Amino acid sequence: MAAAKPHMNFIFVGHVDHGKSTSVGRLLYDSGNVSEQAMKKLEEKAKQLGKVGFEFAFVMDNLKEEQERGVTIDLSHQKFMSDKFDFTVIDAPGHRDFVKNMITGAAQADAGFLVVAATDGVNAQTKEHVFLCKTLGVKQLHVLVNKMDLAKYEEKRYKEVVEEVTKLMKMVGYDVTKVKFVPVASLKGENLVKKSENMPWYTGPTALEVMNALDPVDHSKLAALALRLPIQDVYNITGVGVVPVGRVETGVLKVNDKIFIVPARDGKGIGAEVKAIEMHHESIQQAQPGDNIGFNCRGITVKDVARGDVCGPMDSIPSIVEDFTAQVIVLNHPSVITVGYTPVFHIHTAQVACQFTELIKKLSPEVVEKPDFIKNGESALVKIKPTKNLVVEKAMDFQPLGRFAIRDSGVTVAAGVCLDLTKKKA
Repeated sequence: MAAAKPHMNFIFVGHVDHGKSTSVGRLLYDSGNVSEQAMKKLEEKAKQLGKVGFEFAFVMDNLKEEQERGVTIDLSHQKFMSDKFDFTVIDAPGHRDFVKNMITGAAQADAGFLVVAATDGVNAQTKEHVFLCKTLGVKQLHVLVNKMDLAKYEEKRYKEVVEEVTKLMKMVGYDVTKVKFVPVASLKGENLVKKSENMPWYTGPTALEVMNALDPVDHSKLAALALRLPIQDVYNITGVGVVPVGRVETGVLKVNDKIFIVPARDGKGIGAEVKAIEMHHESIQQAQPGDNIGFNCRGITVKDVARGDVCGPMDSIPSIVEDFTAQVIVLNHPSVITVGYTPVFHIHTAQVACQFTELIKKLSPEVVEKPDFIKNGESALVKIKPTKNLVVEKAMDFQPLGRFAIRDSGVTVAAGVCLDLTKKKA
Protein backbone atom coordinates (compact mmCIF):
# COMPACT_ATOMS: atom_id res chain seq x y z
CA MET A 1 0.00 0.00 0.00
CA ALA A 2 1.26 3.51 -0.84
CA ALA A 3 2.44 5.56 2.12
CA ALA A 4 -0.16 8.07 3.24
CA LYS A 5 0.47 11.63 2.12
CA PRO A 6 1.02 14.20 4.88
CA HIS A 7 -2.22 15.80 6.06
CA MET A 8 -2.67 19.56 6.32
CA ASN A 9 -5.48 21.90 7.34
CA PHE A 10 -5.63 24.76 4.86
CA ILE A 11 -7.76 27.87 5.31
CA PHE A 12 -8.97 30.56 2.90
CA VAL A 13 -9.50 33.93 4.64
CA GLY A 14 -10.20 37.48 3.51
CA HIS A 15 -12.89 40.12 3.12
CA VAL A 16 -16.48 39.10 2.41
CA ASP A 17 -16.66 39.85 -1.33
CA HIS A 18 -13.08 39.14 -2.34
CA GLY A 19 -13.90 35.71 -3.77
CA LYS A 20 -12.76 33.14 -1.19
CA SER A 21 -15.55 30.62 -1.72
CA THR A 22 -15.27 30.92 -5.50
CA SER A 23 -11.47 30.41 -5.28
CA VAL A 24 -11.94 27.25 -3.20
CA GLY A 25 -14.72 25.86 -5.39
CA ARG A 26 -12.83 26.53 -8.60
CA LEU A 27 -9.64 25.02 -7.19
CA LEU A 28 -11.50 21.85 -6.13
CA TYR A 29 -13.23 21.59 -9.51
CA ASP A 30 -10.21 22.32 -11.73
CA SER A 31 -8.07 19.84 -9.79
CA GLY A 32 -10.64 17.07 -10.22
CA ASN A 33 -11.78 17.03 -6.57
CA VAL A 34 -15.38 17.91 -7.54
CA SER A 35 -17.11 15.96 -10.31
CA GLU A 36 -18.58 17.40 -13.50
CA GLN A 37 -21.96 16.01 -12.40
CA ALA A 38 -21.89 17.75 -9.00
CA MET A 39 -20.87 21.00 -10.69
CA LYS A 40 -23.80 20.81 -13.14
CA LYS A 41 -26.22 20.47 -10.20
CA LEU A 42 -24.72 23.53 -8.54
CA GLU A 43 -24.96 25.53 -11.78
CA GLU A 44 -28.68 24.65 -11.97
CA LYS A 45 -29.16 25.68 -8.35
CA ALA A 46 -27.33 28.99 -8.91
CA LYS A 47 -29.62 29.73 -11.91
CA GLN A 48 -32.75 28.97 -9.87
CA LEU A 49 -31.62 31.33 -7.12
CA GLY A 50 -30.73 34.04 -9.64
CA LYS A 51 -27.06 33.76 -8.64
CA VAL A 52 -25.38 32.86 -11.92
CA GLY A 53 -21.60 32.79 -11.39
CA PHE A 54 -21.99 31.66 -7.77
CA GLU A 55 -21.83 27.93 -8.60
CA PHE A 56 -18.18 27.60 -7.55
CA ALA A 57 -18.90 29.31 -4.23
CA PHE A 58 -21.74 26.82 -3.67
CA VAL A 59 -19.20 23.96 -3.56
CA MET A 60 -18.31 25.09 -0.04
CA ASP A 61 -21.42 27.09 0.95
CA ASN A 62 -23.61 24.15 1.86
CA LEU A 63 -26.09 25.91 4.07
CA LYS A 64 -29.34 26.86 2.32
CA GLU A 65 -29.29 30.31 3.91
CA GLU A 66 -25.77 30.91 2.59
CA GLN A 67 -26.82 30.03 -0.93
CA GLU A 68 -29.76 32.40 -0.78
CA ARG A 69 -27.83 35.27 0.79
CA GLY A 70 -24.60 34.65 -1.09
CA VAL A 71 -22.41 34.83 2.03
CA THR A 72 -20.45 32.20 3.96
CA ILE A 73 -21.76 31.91 7.53
CA ASP A 74 -20.22 28.81 9.01
CA LEU A 75 -16.99 26.96 8.44
CA SER A 76 -17.07 24.29 5.81
CA HIS A 77 -14.51 21.51 5.60
CA GLN A 78 -13.78 19.71 2.37
CA LYS A 79 -11.30 16.97 1.55
CA PHE A 80 -8.84 17.96 -1.18
CA MET A 81 -6.14 15.72 -2.61
CA SER A 82 -3.08 17.15 -4.34
CA ASP A 83 0.09 15.42 -5.55
CA LYS A 84 1.89 16.08 -2.28
CA PHE A 85 -0.76 16.45 0.45
CA ASP A 86 -4.15 15.37 1.71
CA PHE A 87 -5.68 18.73 2.57
CA THR A 88 -8.72 19.55 4.63
CA VAL A 89 -9.75 22.87 3.10
CA ILE A 90 -11.51 25.29 5.43
CA ASP A 91 -13.46 28.15 3.84
CA ALA A 92 -13.85 30.80 6.53
CA PRO A 93 -16.48 33.53 6.62
CA GLY A 94 -15.24 37.02 5.75
CA HIS A 95 -18.33 38.89 6.88
CA ARG A 96 -17.64 40.71 10.16
CA ASP A 97 -20.78 39.28 11.85
CA PHE A 98 -19.31 35.83 11.44
CA VAL A 99 -15.72 36.48 12.52
CA LYS A 100 -16.13 34.21 15.57
CA ASN A 101 -16.51 31.24 13.19
CA MET A 102 -13.47 32.45 11.25
CA ILE A 103 -11.49 32.43 14.51
CA THR A 104 -12.34 28.77 15.06
CA GLY A 105 -11.18 28.07 11.49
CA ALA A 106 -7.90 29.92 11.84
CA ALA A 107 -7.19 28.13 15.11
CA GLN A 108 -7.50 24.83 13.20
CA ALA A 109 -5.33 25.71 10.20
CA ASP A 110 -1.68 24.89 9.49
CA ALA A 111 -1.46 27.09 6.39
CA GLY A 112 -3.67 29.28 4.25
CA PHE A 113 -4.37 31.77 1.51
CA LEU A 114 -5.37 35.35 2.22
CA VAL A 115 -7.66 36.34 -0.67
CA VAL A 116 -7.49 40.05 -1.59
CA ALA A 117 -9.44 41.51 -4.53
CA ALA A 118 -7.31 43.53 -6.93
CA THR A 119 -10.29 45.88 -7.35
CA ASP A 120 -10.38 46.71 -3.65
CA GLY A 121 -7.04 46.00 -1.97
CA VAL A 122 -6.49 45.90 1.80
CA ASN A 123 -9.38 46.94 4.06
CA ALA A 124 -10.22 46.69 7.78
CA GLN A 125 -11.42 43.10 7.40
CA THR A 126 -8.21 42.07 5.62
CA LYS A 127 -6.19 43.57 8.50
CA GLU A 128 -8.24 41.77 11.13
CA HIS A 129 -7.91 38.42 9.34
CA VAL A 130 -4.13 38.72 9.00
CA PHE A 131 -3.83 39.60 12.70
CA LEU A 132 -5.98 36.64 13.69
CA CYS A 133 -4.08 34.22 11.46
CA LYS A 134 -0.82 35.29 13.08
CA THR A 135 -2.23 35.19 16.64
CA LEU A 136 -3.90 31.82 16.14
CA GLY A 137 -0.84 30.16 14.70
CA VAL A 138 -1.34 29.95 10.93
CA LYS A 139 2.38 29.84 10.22
CA GLN A 140 2.41 29.58 6.41
CA LEU A 141 0.16 32.27 4.94
CA HIS A 142 0.28 33.08 1.22
CA VAL A 143 -1.76 35.54 -0.85
CA LEU A 144 -4.12 35.29 -3.82
CA VAL A 145 -4.65 38.65 -5.54
CA ASN A 146 -8.08 37.83 -7.01
CA LYS A 147 -10.38 39.46 -9.60
CA MET A 148 -7.45 40.29 -11.88
CA ASP A 149 -9.93 40.05 -14.79
CA LEU A 150 -11.85 43.02 -13.34
CA ALA A 151 -8.54 44.89 -12.92
CA LYS A 152 -7.92 44.38 -16.68
CA TYR A 153 -5.03 42.00 -15.85
CA GLU A 154 -2.79 45.00 -15.13
CA GLU A 155 0.59 44.17 -13.62
CA LYS A 156 0.75 47.69 -12.14
CA ARG A 157 -2.41 47.12 -10.06
CA TYR A 158 -1.16 43.69 -8.95
CA LYS A 159 2.11 45.23 -7.73
CA GLU A 160 0.22 47.94 -5.78
CA VAL A 161 -1.82 45.30 -3.93
CA VAL A 162 1.30 43.21 -3.26
CA GLU A 163 2.95 46.26 -1.72
CA GLU A 164 -0.07 47.02 0.51
CA VAL A 165 -0.37 43.42 1.73
CA THR A 166 3.40 43.07 2.26
CA LYS A 167 3.37 46.13 4.54
CA LEU A 168 0.48 44.71 6.55
CA MET A 169 2.00 41.21 6.91
CA LYS A 170 5.35 42.65 7.95
CA MET A 171 3.67 44.79 10.62
CA VAL A 172 1.89 41.73 12.03
CA GLY A 173 5.12 39.75 12.21
CA TYR A 174 5.11 37.45 9.16
CA ASP A 175 8.41 36.80 7.40
CA VAL A 176 7.43 38.37 4.05
CA THR A 177 10.41 36.85 2.24
CA LYS A 178 8.58 33.51 2.52
CA VAL A 179 5.16 34.76 1.37
CA LYS A 180 4.09 33.87 -2.19
CA PHE A 181 1.74 36.18 -4.09
CA VAL A 182 -0.33 34.77 -6.98
CA PRO A 183 -2.46 36.96 -9.31
CA VAL A 184 -5.67 35.00 -10.03
CA ALA A 185 -9.08 35.34 -11.66
CA SER A 186 -10.91 32.67 -9.66
CA LEU A 187 -14.23 32.76 -11.47
CA LYS A 188 -12.43 32.03 -14.74
CA GLY A 189 -9.99 29.59 -13.14
CA GLU A 190 -6.86 31.56 -14.07
CA ASN A 191 -3.61 30.75 -12.18
CA LEU A 192 -5.38 28.50 -9.68
CA VAL A 193 -4.60 25.16 -11.32
CA LYS A 194 -3.99 26.27 -14.90
CA LYS A 195 -1.61 29.07 -15.92
CA SER A 196 -3.33 32.21 -17.21
CA GLU A 197 -2.68 33.39 -20.76
CA ASN A 198 -3.91 36.86 -19.84
CA MET A 199 -1.05 37.55 -17.42
CA PRO A 200 2.14 36.70 -19.36
CA TRP A 201 4.05 39.08 -17.05
CA TYR A 202 3.54 36.64 -14.13
CA THR A 203 6.01 33.74 -14.20
CA GLY A 204 5.57 32.41 -10.66
CA PRO A 205 3.68 29.33 -9.41
CA THR A 206 -0.07 28.71 -9.63
CA ALA A 207 -2.11 28.51 -6.40
CA LEU A 208 -1.98 24.70 -6.51
CA GLU A 209 1.80 24.75 -6.97
CA VAL A 210 2.11 27.02 -3.92
CA MET A 211 0.04 24.50 -1.92
CA ASN A 212 2.19 21.59 -3.11
CA ALA A 213 5.35 23.46 -2.07
CA LEU A 214 4.25 24.01 1.56
CA ASP A 215 6.47 22.68 4.36
CA PRO A 216 4.82 19.59 5.86
CA VAL A 217 3.75 20.07 9.47
CA ASP A 218 5.47 17.86 12.00
CA HIS A 219 2.75 16.82 14.43
CA SER A 220 4.98 14.37 16.34
CA LYS A 221 5.71 16.81 19.21
CA LEU A 222 2.01 17.57 19.61
CA ALA A 223 1.14 13.85 19.40
CA ALA A 224 3.49 13.13 22.33
CA LEU A 225 1.47 15.41 24.65
CA ALA A 226 -1.71 14.44 26.52
CA LEU A 227 -4.94 14.50 24.51
CA ARG A 228 -6.67 17.87 24.10
CA LEU A 229 -9.67 17.98 21.79
CA PRO A 230 -11.88 21.11 21.92
CA ILE A 231 -15.46 20.37 20.85
CA GLN A 232 -16.84 22.38 17.98
CA ASP A 233 -20.34 20.89 17.89
CA VAL A 234 -22.35 17.93 19.20
CA TYR A 235 -24.82 15.91 17.14
CA ASN A 236 -27.34 13.22 18.02
CA ILE A 237 -27.34 10.88 15.02
CA THR A 238 -30.18 8.36 14.72
CA GLY A 239 -28.93 4.80 14.98
CA VAL A 240 -25.46 5.97 16.02
CA GLY A 241 -25.87 8.08 19.15
CA VAL A 242 -24.05 11.15 20.44
CA VAL A 243 -21.29 12.40 18.12
CA PRO A 244 -19.12 15.33 19.24
CA VAL A 245 -17.00 16.87 16.44
CA GLY A 246 -13.77 18.82 16.70
CA ARG A 247 -10.08 18.84 15.89
CA VAL A 248 -7.44 16.93 17.82
CA GLU A 249 -5.01 19.64 18.98
CA THR A 250 -2.59 17.47 20.97
CA GLY A 251 -2.25 13.78 21.83
CA VAL A 252 -3.92 10.85 20.11
CA LEU A 253 -7.53 9.65 20.38
CA LYS A 254 -8.15 5.92 19.89
CA VAL A 255 -11.29 3.80 19.66
CA ASN A 256 -12.20 2.40 23.15
CA ASP A 257 -10.34 5.24 24.94
CA LYS A 258 -11.93 6.47 28.15
CA ILE A 259 -12.02 10.26 28.11
CA PHE A 260 -13.16 13.06 30.41
CA ILE A 261 -14.94 16.13 28.98
CA VAL A 262 -14.82 19.45 30.86
CA PRO A 263 -16.38 21.72 31.96
CA ALA A 264 -19.53 20.06 30.49
CA ARG A 265 -23.00 21.39 31.31
CA ASP A 266 -22.72 20.91 35.07
CA GLY A 267 -19.23 22.43 35.32
CA LYS A 268 -17.86 19.27 36.93
CA GLY A 269 -17.02 17.36 33.76
CA ILE A 270 -18.25 13.99 32.52
CA GLY A 271 -16.61 10.71 31.58
CA ALA A 272 -17.25 8.89 28.28
CA GLU A 273 -15.99 6.00 26.19
CA VAL A 274 -15.05 6.38 22.51
CA LYS A 275 -16.89 3.78 20.41
CA ALA A 276 -15.97 4.93 16.88
CA ILE A 277 -14.04 7.73 15.11
CA GLU A 278 -14.76 9.18 11.67
CA MET A 279 -12.84 11.60 9.48
CA HIS A 280 -14.35 12.81 6.18
CA HIS A 281 -17.03 10.10 6.51
CA GLU A 282 -14.45 7.32 6.75
CA SER A 283 -13.94 5.15 9.82
CA ILE A 284 -10.51 5.39 11.47
CA GLN A 285 -8.99 3.62 14.49
CA GLN A 286 -7.12 6.62 15.86
CA ALA A 287 -6.93 10.37 15.31
CA GLN A 288 -3.74 12.48 15.41
CA PRO A 289 -3.16 16.21 15.99
CA GLY A 290 -4.62 18.19 13.08
CA ASP A 291 -7.39 15.66 12.33
CA ASN A 292 -10.93 17.08 12.13
CA ILE A 293 -13.10 14.24 13.39
CA GLY A 294 -16.47 13.12 14.67
CA PHE A 295 -16.43 10.49 17.43
CA ASN A 296 -19.27 8.43 18.83
CA CYS A 297 -19.36 8.36 22.63
CA ARG A 298 -20.99 6.07 25.16
CA GLY A 299 -21.94 7.54 28.54
CA ILE A 300 -23.09 11.02 27.53
CA THR A 301 -26.20 12.63 26.07
CA VAL A 302 -26.37 15.56 23.68
CA LYS A 303 -27.42 17.74 26.65
CA ASP A 304 -24.27 16.96 28.66
CA VAL A 305 -21.62 18.58 26.44
CA ALA A 306 -21.41 21.57 24.12
CA ARG A 307 -19.15 23.67 21.92
CA GLY A 308 -16.21 25.01 23.95
CA ASP A 309 -15.86 21.89 26.12
CA VAL A 310 -12.52 20.06 25.91
CA CYS A 311 -11.81 16.29 25.97
CA GLY A 312 -8.77 14.90 27.71
CA PRO A 313 -7.65 11.56 29.16
CA MET A 314 -8.65 10.50 32.68
CA ASP A 315 -5.08 10.96 33.94
CA SER A 316 -4.62 14.47 32.51
CA ILE A 317 -7.90 16.35 32.75
CA PRO A 318 -7.93 19.75 30.96
CA SER A 319 -7.69 22.76 33.32
CA ILE A 320 -10.86 24.64 34.25
CA VAL A 321 -9.46 27.94 35.50
CA GLU A 322 -10.32 30.18 38.42
CA ASP A 323 -8.19 32.90 36.77
CA PHE A 324 -5.12 33.13 34.56
CA THR A 325 -2.15 35.42 33.86
CA ALA A 326 -1.65 36.37 30.23
CA GLN A 327 0.45 38.53 27.98
CA VAL A 328 -1.85 40.57 25.72
CA ILE A 329 -1.26 43.00 22.90
CA VAL A 330 -3.92 45.64 22.19
CA LEU A 331 -4.60 45.86 18.47
CA ASN A 332 -7.69 47.90 17.90
CA HIS A 333 -9.46 49.32 20.95
CA PRO A 334 -11.48 52.56 20.56
CA SER A 335 -10.21 53.98 23.89
CA VAL A 336 -8.23 52.31 26.70
CA ILE A 337 -8.42 49.03 28.62
CA THR A 338 -8.68 49.30 32.43
CA VAL A 339 -9.38 46.92 35.33
CA GLY A 340 -13.01 45.73 35.18
CA TYR A 341 -13.16 45.57 31.36
CA THR A 342 -15.10 42.41 30.38
CA PRO A 343 -14.94 41.57 26.64
CA VAL A 344 -15.46 38.15 24.99
CA PHE A 345 -12.44 35.84 24.83
CA HIS A 346 -12.25 33.42 21.89
CA ILE A 347 -10.03 30.56 22.95
CA HIS A 348 -9.99 27.22 21.03
CA THR A 349 -13.74 26.72 20.33
CA ALA A 350 -14.99 28.53 23.46
CA GLN A 351 -16.37 32.06 23.57
CA VAL A 352 -16.62 33.34 27.13
CA ALA A 353 -16.75 36.83 28.63
CA CYS A 354 -13.70 37.37 30.86
CA GLN A 355 -12.79 40.26 33.15
CA PHE A 356 -9.46 42.08 33.39
CA THR A 357 -8.92 41.95 37.19
CA GLU A 358 -5.35 43.29 37.34
CA LEU A 359 -2.95 45.12 35.03
CA ILE A 360 0.31 43.72 36.40
CA LYS A 361 2.88 45.35 34.14
CA LYS A 362 3.09 47.16 30.82
CA LEU A 363 5.85 45.51 28.73
CA SER A 364 6.06 47.75 25.67
CA PRO A 365 6.70 50.38 24.36
CA GLU A 366 8.26 50.91 27.85
CA VAL A 367 8.02 48.90 31.08
CA VAL A 368 5.55 50.34 33.61
CA GLU A 369 4.61 48.50 36.82
CA LYS A 370 0.85 48.46 37.60
CA PRO A 371 -0.28 50.85 34.84
CA ASP A 372 -3.71 52.52 35.12
CA PHE A 373 -4.62 51.52 31.57
CA ILE A 374 -3.28 50.01 28.33
CA LYS A 375 -4.04 51.19 24.82
CA ASN A 376 -3.49 50.36 21.12
CA GLY A 377 -0.01 49.12 20.24
CA GLU A 378 0.83 48.31 23.87
CA SER A 379 1.64 44.90 25.30
CA ALA A 380 1.08 44.00 28.94
CA LEU A 381 1.00 41.30 31.59
CA VAL A 382 -2.55 41.03 32.95
CA LYS A 383 -4.71 38.88 35.19
CA ILE A 384 -7.98 37.58 33.75
CA LYS A 385 -11.04 36.01 35.40
CA PRO A 386 -13.62 34.15 33.27
CA THR A 387 -17.28 34.89 34.07
CA LYS A 388 -18.13 31.19 33.68
CA ASN A 389 -16.39 27.82 33.45
CA LEU A 390 -13.62 27.87 30.87
CA VAL A 391 -10.80 25.53 29.90
CA VAL A 392 -7.47 27.31 29.35
CA GLU A 393 -3.98 25.79 29.30
CA LYS A 394 -0.56 27.44 29.60
CA ALA A 395 0.74 28.18 26.10
CA MET A 396 4.06 26.52 26.96
CA ASP A 397 2.24 23.25 27.81
CA PHE A 398 -0.52 23.15 25.19
CA GLN A 399 -0.02 26.02 22.78
CA PRO A 400 -3.31 25.68 20.84
CA LEU A 401 -5.28 26.02 24.10
CA GLY A 402 -3.22 28.90 25.40
CA ARG A 403 -3.73 31.40 22.56
CA PHE A 404 -6.77 33.66 22.35
CA ALA A 405 -8.37 36.59 20.55
CA ILE A 406 -10.37 39.24 22.45
CA ARG A 407 -13.42 40.76 20.77
CA ASP A 408 -15.82 43.53 21.67
CA SER A 409 -18.78 44.96 19.71
CA GLY A 410 -17.91 42.91 16.64
CA VAL A 411 -14.24 43.92 16.50
CA THR A 412 -11.05 42.08 17.49
CA VAL A 413 -9.56 44.44 20.07
CA ALA A 414 -6.62 42.39 21.37
CA ALA A 415 -4.90 39.01 21.32
CA GLY A 416 -2.74 37.11 23.74
CA VAL A 417 -1.30 33.96 25.32
CA CYS A 418 -1.80 32.34 28.71
CA LEU A 419 1.42 32.18 30.78
CA ASP A 420 0.14 30.88 34.10
CA LEU A 421 -3.15 29.79 35.66
CA THR A 422 -4.97 28.94 38.86
CA LYS A 423 -7.10 25.79 38.53
CA LYS A 424 -10.61 25.77 39.92
CA LYS A 425 -10.98 23.61 43.00
CA ALA A 426 -12.89 20.49 42.07
